[in-house]
Amino acid sequence: MDMDAAYSNSDHVPDSADYPPRWTAEAEAFRAKLGPRAELDLPYGDHPRERFDLFRPEGAAKGLAVFVHGGYWKAFDKSTWSHLAAGPLARGWAVAMPSYRLCPDVRIAEITQEIAAAVTAMAGRVAGPVRLAGHSAGGHLVARMCAPGMLPPDVAARLARVVPISPVADLAPLMQTSMNEILAIDAEEAAAESPVNQPAPQAPVTVWVGGAELPAFLDQAERLAQAWGVEWRAPEGQHHFNVIEPLAEPDSALTRALLS
Repeated sequence: MDMDAAYSNSDHVPDSADYPPRWTAEAEAFRAKLGPRAELDLPYGDHPRERFDLFRPEGAAKGLAVFVHGGYWKAFDKSTWSHLAAGPLARGWAVAMPSYRLCPDVRIAEITQEIAAAVTAMAGRVAGPVRLAGHSAGGHLVARMCAPGMLPPDVAARLARVVPISPVADLAPLMQTSMNEILAIDAEEAAAESPVNQPAPQAPVTVWVGGAELPAFLDQAERLAQAWGVEWRAPEGQHHFNVIEPLAEPDSALTRALLS
C-alpha cells in the first residue's frame, strides 16, 4: 500500500486548496463581528504559539467547548477556525481554540503536553462542564486528553464529552509516510501517543468521521471506537475537509453531538 496516498486528504478532496483560504476569511470576519466577546491571544505558556482565543456567548456561559485544529501536527494555527465556534456559541457555550508549536520544532508528545496545558488554562477561565472536539491531528490530541493523568484531576472531572473528528488514533502507519521526515515518529512514540492504546476513558466519547473520507481515516475512527467501546458516526457524503463545517451551525448533528 502507498501510505502517502492513503493519508493524503488533499489529493482525495476536489478543490481541497480552496478550503483553507475560505476558512481563514470566514474566521476573520467572525472575530470582527464578535467584537469584545472575542478574547484573543490569551497565554497558556511562554512560546508565542502557546496562545488561545476565547469566544464568549451573550450572558453567562453554560460551560466551555474547545476545538483543536488539525494539520498533521505541522500546519495551521487557531486563526483559521474561529467561525466554527458559531454553533456552540449560539447555544450558550463559551468556545476556546488553541494554537500549539508544530513539528519539526517539537515532537508530537510535546504537543500533547501543550494541549493539556491549554485545556487547563482554558478551563480556568470558564466555569462548568468542558467539552472537547478536535479534527484530524486535533482529533488525536483531544483523544489523548482522555488518558489517565493527562489533565489535572479537577479538570478531568469536568469533561462532559469528547468528540475526536477524523482522528489519527494510531500513529504507527504514519511512520511509513514521507511526512515522517517532519514528524519524526518512532516506534516508542507511536505506541505511547496512539489513543487506541489508551484505556477506555471515563468521559463520554463520540468518534466522528466523514462517510466519504479515505479508507485509512474510516479505519482509524472505527478502531478507536472499538478500542474504547464507544459510538462512532460517519455521515454520508462528508469528506475530510467539510466534515468539520457543521460545527458552525447550532442545530447540526455534529454540534448536537458535542453538546449532548
